[in-house]
Amino acid sequence: MIKPLKQQVFSIADDAGFKHTALQTFRYQAWHNPIYGAFIKGLHIKPDEVENIEQIPFLPVELFKSHTVVSADGEAEVVFTSSGTTGVVTSSHYVNDVSWYQESFRRAFKLFYGDITGYTVLALLPSYLEREGSSLIYMAQDLIQRSQCADSGFYLYNHQELYQKLQQQKAIHKPTLLLGVTFALLDFVDNYQIDFPELIVMETGGMKGRRKEMIREELHGVLCAGFGVPHIHSEYGMTELLSQAYSKGGGIFNCPPWMRIITRDTNDPLSLTGINKTGGVNIIDLANINSCSFIATQDLGRVYEDGSFEIIGRFDNSDIRGCNLLVS
Repeated sequence: MIKPLKQQVFSIADDAGFKHTALQTFRYQAWHNPIYGAFIKGLHIKPDEVENIEQIPFLPVELFKSHTVVSADGEAEVVFTSSGTTGVVTSSHYVNDVSWYQESFRRAFKLFYGDITGYTVLALLPSYLEREGSSLIYMAQDLIQRSQCADSGFYLYNHQELYQKLQQQKAIHKPTLLLGVTFALLDFVDNYQIDFPELIVMETGGMKGRRKEMIREELHGVLCAGFGVPHIHSEYGMTELLSQAYSKGGGIFNCPPWMRIITRDTNDPLSLTGINKTGGVNIIDLANINSCSFIATQDLGRVYEDGSFEIIGRFDNSDIRGCNLLVS
């Protein structure tokens, strides 16, 4: 089933196609993913009786910290791990077939930004480069290599070198993407200012304990002024997924066709909130076939009529309600 489904997932063209593929994926994972299957059983849900997306249960993302969430046999080709402060248990995502991840982020980038070979890709990701197992580093490395540009590359704390490279790209009018973790971008503009309106500055979120948290409007205002750009782009993804959503400004994200956001009631994790209402963020990622495609996150968000969405915060509690439905 997996090989034909791959072509089907990345060929989704409309709502009907998404719903059909989502239900196929749900039934496959309900029977082939022991952790997800136990979670569904704990909810007294029979997979064969689930007939629409609204009935699909979403696995709490916290379970990736304590369980191996897989829907396929065999050794993982790669294990992606989340970042965390010392003493914090991190998530592990066992990826049986990394080609699904490659297909997902390559197609999504092309959908939103065009052919990667037209860009210089600069990655300012110190906290991710300093550890192993980052899915973001995996993606950035692939984009850098496929850009086929000698000027593309990673930067750690060598801000002066990055500043010189940005000046060079501006002078030759080369389309340039700067992908950076939030605290590192702020550190950069503390010491360097550039007026490069054509530059795409894409923040990946997160202060990683390095700086004080800021509201989005304040953060993007500082970065816009520092880089001389009209908008700050953002990437929304996580270790437990194989797909990303993108924002080209204003914190409003859009998903590729095989990914969708649904919000749930903050007091009842099995009830959905509907359009334009704040709720817990549930993610359907159909590329995540060999793990779990239906994830309940710790983020709070709002979905709009056109399917775009906004992330507005996180749950105060560390664990999503519903984790106790899984019997270890």
